[in-house]
Order: sequence, then C-alpha cells, then structure tokens
Amino acid sequence: MIEDSSKATNHLANERTFLAWLRTSVAIVVFGFAIGRFAIALRQLSAFQGHVTKTTGLSVWMGVASIVAGAVLAVAGLLRYRRTRMLLEEGKFEPAGFMVDVVTIITVIFGLALAGYLIFVEKNLS
Repeated sequence: MIEDSSKATNHLANERTFLAWLRTSVAIVVFGFAIGRFAIALRQLSAFQGHVTKTTGLSVWMGVASIVAGAVLAVAGLLRYRRTRMLLEEGKFEPAGFMVDVVTIITVIFGLALAGYLIFVEKNLS
C-alpha cells in the first residue's frame, strides 16, 4: 500500500510540474502578444498624431519570437511530462538537467536581447 501511495504522489508531482511548464508557456505567449500589440498600437498612435511611421522596429518580431518560444516551451513541457511518466512507471527516474539548462539559457538570451533593444531604442530617440 505504501508503494502505491508513493507512486501516486510521484505522478501527481509530475502533473503539477507539467502544469507549471504550461503556465509559464502561456505567460510567455501572452507577454509576446503584448510586446507585438504594443508596438502596433504605438505606430497607430503616431499615425493618428500625423507622424507616419512605416515600421514598428524589432518589437513585433520580438513579440513573435516570444510567442513561438512559449509554444515550444509548452511542447517541451509535454514531452518532459510524458517521459517522466514513462520512467516513473518503469521504476526509474532521471532529473531534467539538460532541459532546465536549455530553457534557462534561452530565457537569459531573450531577456538580454530585449534589454539591449530597449537601450538601443532609448539612445536613438534621445
């Protein structure tokens, strides 16, 4: 009975971890949409004020990249969930070392790119 309880606990923890991946991916998708939509809104506001702007800069593309990254993260979370479920059923388990490293590195690179872009835009507007 203890073994079954432990197995259920492990599977429930795996599901909670998957849901955390899913919540994170949804947040990244929404963030990307907000970035892209904000750039478009600024262009429309500029046009309304009589300033013709032909481009939104990199903001829309950064928003698109964020949306794609969120979708990829959701798929990665699902693959991790299924793999962990299979390993738990077999009585084996391996921590997610490589996947955690990849997600962290991509997040840091994207964050630095956004920060660099904001600095670039600020210097060009000044």
